[in-house]
Amino acid sequence: MEPRDLSMHSVYRAGRGVEEVARELGLDPDELIKLSSNENSLGPSPKAVEAIRDVAEAVHYYPKSSHTDLIAKLAEAWDVSDEQIWLANGGDGALDYLSRALLEPGQAVLVPDPDFTYHGMSAKYHHGTVETFELSEAEGFQQSPERVLEAYDGHRIVYLTSPHNPTGSEVTIAEVERIAEATDEQTLVVVDEAYEPFSERESKIGLVRERDDVALLHSFSKAYGLAGIRLGYAIVPEEWGDAYARVNTPFAASEIACRAGLAALDDDAFLEETIETARWGRAYIREHLDAETWESGGNFVLAKVGDAGAVADACQREGVIVRDCTSFGLPEHIRITTGTREETPRAVETINEVLADVRG
Repeated sequence: MEPRDLSMHSVYRAGRGVEEVARELGLDPDELIKLSSNENSLGPSPKAVEAIRDVAEAVHYYPKSSHTDLIAKLAEAWDVSDEQIWLANGGDGALDYLSRALLEPGQAVLVPDPDFTYHGMSAKYHHGTVETFELSEAEGFQQSPERVLEAYDGHRIVYLTSPHNPTGSEVTIAEVERIAEATDEQTLVVVDEAYEPFSERESKIGLVRERDDVALLHSFSKAYGLAGIRLGYAIVPEEWGDAYARVNTPFAASEIACRAGLAALDDDAFLEETIETARWGRAYIREHLDAETWESGGNFVLAKVGDAGAVADACQREGVIVRDCTSFGLPEHIRITTGTREETPRAVETINEVLADVRG
């Protein structure tokens, strides 16, 4: 007995955790600064934490009313119908729903390169194929319509990310609209906006309201600090929103996740502090880091450091965990998540010391 042939499937390499690194290097976990996974440096939304505690004794119930209530609250916030909100177990789950709803076996999706791996992984899981459009370092890793359309050949889904992980580049509303106009009527343009709250650009939600070929992806992991409970959602065109009932995994968004999400949406003070801290942090990193960086709309900065693996390993030994971007196809780059106002200067100082040593 063997599984089906999985040799063409990618492996998602997550950033290493504090406890894992501390054990390996014999360091105190409390002394480590983890800036490798684009998590919220301020922790989770306090209102969400309170909601999680309150619901703990009711988790023997399935999340029926909380699931419905969270969909309704998100629909109101984005000014769309309830059917357009596809709630899921993280943004990854929402990607799976889109693949289930759209892909016939063998149909292709188009993704950026470099990119967050799961866009393509989800398509392969659902028997689709993956092709890429290359992002150029010389062009600031821009996901330009020219780059996309040059590679486009009737793909069922075109994935864009704004802000883009790991580079931080963004696409404008006009650029997304141009791509949607130029692609076939049976092509869906999906804009992953997991990092959108940190951006100073507008969400592409207006295109979802106006068109039947643009969808968005959102997450509670980043801005609300709820990565550990896995909660995300897609916002899809109204014309086919009812497909959710046919592709939704029953109760994929847990009672704890839904209650935390409902509370987090009311935590305006926390969200504001998170956004301000991330924007301050990325500006600080770009100003003080002794390496080439790129403008970012996310809660992270991409830096060119030479041997990314060596630099990331050396930083770990000094107590700062950053992301080696070799797995993204960028072996000379590291990605640095913004930390707190205390962590970020310390991290930048450490990275600069490592860079000085590496460069001799």
